[in-house]
This record gives sequence, C-alpha cells and structure tokens, in this order.
Amino acid sequence: MPAQLLAPAPHGRPQPCGGLASPPFGELLGQSPAMRRVFDLIAKVAPANTPVLITGESGTGKELVAIALHHQSGRRARPFVSQNCSALNDNLLESELFGHLRGAFTGAHSDKPGLFAVAHGGTLFLDEVNEMSPALQAKLLRAVQFGELLPVGATQPRRVDVRLISAANQPLKDLVRLGAFREDLYYRLAVFTIELPPLRERREDIPLILSRFVPRCCEANSLPPKRLAPEVMAAFNAYTWPGNVRELENEVQRALILARHEPTIALEHLSAPLREAAEAPVRHRGRRIDGDLATALERLERDMLAEALQRYAWNKSSTARALGISRANLVAKVRKYGLQPSHAAASQ
Repeated sequence: MPAQLLAPAPHGRPQPCGGLASPPFGELLGQSPAMRRVFDLIAKVAPANTPVLITGESGTGKELVAIALHHQSGRRARPFVSQNCSALNDNLLESELFGHLRGAFTGAHSDKPGLFAVAHGGTLFLDEVNEMSPALQAKLLRAVQFGELLPVGATQPRRVDVRLISAANQPLKDLVRLGAFREDLYYRLAVFTIELPPLRERREDIPLILSRFVPRCCEANSLPPKRLAPEVMAAFNAYTWPGNVRELENEVQRALILARHEPTIALEHLSAPLREAAEAPVRHRGRRIDGDLATALERLERDMLAEALQRYAWNKSSTARALGISRANLVAKVRKYGLQPSHAAASQ
C-alpha cells in the first residue's frame, strides 16, 4: 500500500503529481460491489470542480479517495495538499490553512502563505473536518462560498482557486443536529458525498489487498517472499477489523517481523485478537444448543457480545463498531443480558 497509509507525508506538504497514486484508482483496492460503487462515484465526480465530502470509519482510505479524485481531475498537474484538522490546535490550524502576515502575532517574523494559497489551482484535502472549531468553520465557509480567504493579520481578502475535498470520521449530519457543526457549511461541503465501506463489509477484498501489500512489505523490509497459512487467511476473514485497512496493514507488518526467518506466516505470528477470531468459530461449534430457537439465538448473541467486549477491553464504542451496531444498541444489549466484565472473562 502507498506511503500515505504506511507513513503519511507531513500534513500540509503539497504532493507533486508524479508522487500520487497511479491511475485510475491508485492504491484504493477492491473488487467487491461496495468498492465498485465507490469507483463509479469517483469516476463521475472527479472531472467536476464540485466539493466532495468523503465519509467512513478511520482507516478506510479516505485520503486515497481524495488522491484518486485529484488524479482523475483537470487539476492533476497542480498541487495536491493534505491537512488533518485534528493535528493542530485552533490558532495553528488557522495560520496553516489561511496563512498570516508578518507581525500578525508573536513569532510571525515573515509572511506565510496558507495551504489554500499553496494549493491554488489544485486540490486541498481536509481530513477530520468535523474537528474544526466554530470560528474556523466560519472562515472555511467564506473560502468555499466566495473563493476568497483572509490571512491572519490581513484586512483585505485574497482570491483563491481550489477544489476542496473534505473527510469526516463522524456523521456530519448528526453534528449539525447537535449544533456542533454549521449547517450552511455542511451543505457547501457535501455537494457530493462518497461513503467508504468498512473492511468488515467487504471481506471479499481482503485477498486482493494482501496480494498487493504482503510482497511490497517483504521487499521494503528485505525479506524473502512469504506465504500465508490457510488458518491465517481464515483468521483474516473472521476478524471484524475495527481499524479497517490500516489495521490490516499493521497486522501484516507485525506478522512479517515475527515470521522473519519462516517461509510461512502462521497463526502464532498473529496478534491475540486475530487468534481469538480464528478460534471463535471452533468454540461456537462445540457449544450444545438446547431449547427453542429464540432462546438459542439469545444465548449465542450474549456469548458473542461477551467475547467482543473482552476483546476490546470493554470499550463500548470500539466493540459496537466491530459488531456493526450502534453504541446505544450495544448498551441496551449489555443491560438486557446483565453483562459485566467478569461475564466476558467467564465466557472464554
């Protein structure tokens, strides 16, 4: 997989076209129906200058979508600039995005162009835009709505030509309802929305991702080619991947290090959550099903909840994400079955 996933380039540094993902979709991999829909949307909206909002869980590859959109647009020869909005505090982010004039604040010894100016004529990708403060949301709205920005310390706005792509790891509609995100800005950003599916909803893509990533990772670490044992593939398919493709890549890198002197990655080289995922079907097959169907299904659901809660150290948000249910739904089920941390431990 590309450097953006494994070792992200410094935020805000423009990426020359030659360093971007290869056409048409670069390292955004998949053959599943869900990913084919994503590719279709990218191909349709890329030629336009329309703002695009990319949604999806962390680790699904939102920046790769932004890169693919840029590469297929008429701006491909111009800069692609990326900034994670959660990486800087409010004052630093304002200066980073909009620039500042000399003397605007203590330490501002010279004029500095913001990332909007650096990306002029190209594409600016703002990740985790949901982390922006209300004040910065207002400045961003002006830039999107009127194509102009006001550097810190300036009195006159400056024109800028940028195609804005943003991403959020929380539903912006929910934040709008809560008053945490401006409704007018939401509608400016979400002219066109692309939703990336979590890896657990496109498990059929895992072999393709592995076929690209394992050889590349072996080469990068000066390792001979490795095979994956059948039980390892079974574990990869059984696991729920709350960290999505990024977690899959990290797991493979870890396993390759542990299997450095072995020709095959075996189950013993995987982390505990992956080994547990491989063992879970065996444990369930060994259970005796008594009583009517409704009772048996409830018992199975209770055991699965207990196992998942233990796997994620009773972090309800992570557990709910892994199970594909809402946190409120998980809390209700925990209350329904009277689950406590001791129950999770006892169920193993």
